[in-house]
Amino acid sequence: MKGLKHYLFTAQKREEVKSHLASKEFDVLIIGGGITGAGILLDAASRGLSVALIEKEDYASGTSSRSTKLIHGGLRYLKNFDFKLVREVGKERSVVHNIAPHLVVPEKMLIPLVEGGSLGKFGTGIGLWLYDKLAGVTGEDKRKILSKDKTLEIEPTLRNDTLKGAGYYAEYRTDDARLTLEIIKTAVQLKATTINYTAATELVYENEKIIGINCVDTITKNLFSVKAKKIVNATGPWADELREKDKSLSKKKLQLSKGAHIVVARDKLPINNSIYFDVEGGRMIFAIPRQEITYIGTTDTEFSEDKNNPKVTRKDAQYLIDATNKMFPNKELDISDILSSWSGIRPLIHEEGKKTSELSRKDELFISDSGLITITGGKLTGYRLMAKKVIDLIGKQLNINHKCTTQNIKISGGEFDTPDLVDSFILSIKSRLKSLQIAEKKAEYLVRTYGKQANSILEIFENEKFNYLVEAEVWFSLRYDSTINLIDFFLRRTGKINFEPNIVLKEAKITLSQFVKYLDWNELAEESALKDLENYLTSVTTFD
Repeated sequence: MKGLKHYLFTAQKREEVKSHLASKEFDVLIIGGGITGAGILLDAASRGLSVALIEKEDYASGTSSRSTKLIHGGLRYLKNFDFKLVREVGKERSVVHNIAPHLVVPEKMLIPLVEGGSLGKFGTGIGLWLYDKLAGVTGEDKRKILSKDKTLEIEPTLRNDTLKGAGYYAEYRTDDARLTLEIIKTAVQLKATTINYTAATELVYENEKIIGINCVDTITKNLFSVKAKKIVNATGPWADELREKDKSLSKKKLQLSKGAHIVVARDKLPINNSIYFDVEGGRMIFAIPRQEITYIGTTDTEFSEDKNNPKVTRKDAQYLIDATNKMFPNKELDISDILSSWSGIRPLIHEEGKKTSELSRKDELFISDSGLITITGGKLTGYRLMAKKVIDLIGKQLNINHKCTTQNIKISGGEFDTPDLVDSFILSIKSRLKSLQIAEKKAEYLVRTYGKQANSILEIFENEKFNYLVEAEVWFSLRYDSTINLIDFFLRRTGKINFEPNIVLKEAKITLSQFVKYLDWNELAEESALKDLENYLTSVTTFD
């Protein structure tokens, strides 16, 4: 396709990628393909370092596809007096919006103020004022305190018996998995090397210094090794497992926290704005409208179960339902209204005597005696600053003095001169869809998922003479998104399992033949892939 290259970012090139990984010594090797590893990969590649990344599952399959999907400044961290964190990530929101404007979208946020709640007008006004100051917010995005009547005018679904007014301020929503993927693709275009479904099995040392890792391709079970001058552990909730292998697990350990989210149809909770509301116990919950659904989250509970499969339990779901019904009493949501769900694990730094909800979201860097560099903690919004911290350190260690420029690098798909041009691009895609006799409402989805790459998908649709738009998406995804299976596509490449679960099996059957042909699946692999998808759908729509 015009303007696109494979850049070895496709399943058909896996053997070539593995040969390249095993054939040289890299400056930097990153273990972990979430947002933190992705950010480090791009920062290193953009400074001219030879850099590689391996991910044991799919890119963004851990925490980085399971967040609340907001690039937000952490208003609630003012309660913990994390002023530095709020300042850093608050200002970082506009940076990420500028480099990925199709994926990071301005979103007005409403904070209802109710009788008996933990938030009052005066305190909220001061908090939002401080938030704006720390984050450098200007213009129309600056906070407002609304009267009760004005609040109900813009959000009539709220309970009105105890409502006193609302705070109104600006945040940004995103597609966390897609953002992670496009950052990795941008790095690959700058000659980074990366592979998913490849696990680190053993750390390799020479003279007690780490020099590489032994790996296994979890699809073919083939073994190979990768050498590097510097090894970075960016595995999020799994970071302590690698530190333990390195014999460098110190008193500062991770404390994992689970955040659960549920999805209901938009007509079940037809809100006009994203709403950040107070619940019992001093916590806050988001209700966020998106396309034809509204999603609600998140919980914040200590977690010590299987990190690879954090499920939303019936208790989690009921907690979110009850909290929502209290704020929107006329809607009377029930667990049976839940269309889908997801749950993510936050890797927090343990502090003695503190609950998970009280722990700081700041990141922390650990350097072991062997030289293993571990970066953990932090927030989705601060991924670029975390990456800068790591590569600044490595630059000093390797005596390489190249400045970080990632604040100016447009992320794949987001090559717009200014963010406001995204809206005009959506209009142009609508026009193309109309000429192709495809529903124009698909334009918003296409651009907010693929950005400028939406043009390529429509070109594929025409050239291949497909009957369904999803066929062109899969054709593109297999060749340019390193997609390996059905769940990769329907969950992390498009978000359809989260936001359109009712169409997933139908679209899977429409596109299955493409997976079979491109990935050379036999009949058993085909049956297994479809069964895995069905099981995954069941797991996110039923509750124990």
